[in-house]
Amino acid sequence: MKVALIVAMDRDRGIGRNNDLMWHLPNDMKFFTQTTKGHIVVMGRKNYDSIPERFRPLPGRENVVLTRNTEFSAEDCKVFNSLEECLASYQNETERTVFIIGGGEIYKLALEANCIDEMFISHINESYGADTFFPHFELKEWHVETILEQPIDEKHLASFSVLHYQRNINE
Repeated sequence: MKVALIVAMDRDRGIGRNNDLMWHLPNDMKFFTQTTKGHIVVMGRKNYDSIPERFRPLPGRENVVLTRNTEFSAEDCKVFNSLEECLASYQNETERTVFIIGGGEIYKLALEANCIDEMFISHINESYGADTFFPHFELKEWHVETILEQPIDEKHLASFSVLHYQRNINE
């Protein structure tokens, strides 16, 4: 089983405000969709709730919602009450990647569980006054390469870079 994390964050590590995205960057959304398509996406309940209903569940992916609420259910989604339970159920998965897609609490859990093999982080060159942040992690544990650069243009009011972080083998 391969576990990846995908996130977009601003200069202040901000990932959201009032349980919503703070920017409109079509090429970042396109990257997210192309990268996660055909795979498993794991998100917290608040993150799930923040997705507009017409896009839920995210099409072309197996959607998983993590919540402490044992009564919660979501149409066409698997629901787990812990990250451990979720990962255990996919331990024999060889074809698809398990993508942790947020929000802040779920990213923190996954990083603390030390279960992430790779990360795709869109670094947006702007600050948006977030109230939810991406947790800090040890950069020295990762090999980093830039895989996409997006300048400001008519569709993108902020520039961003997508970096691919792969866990160092010697860690």
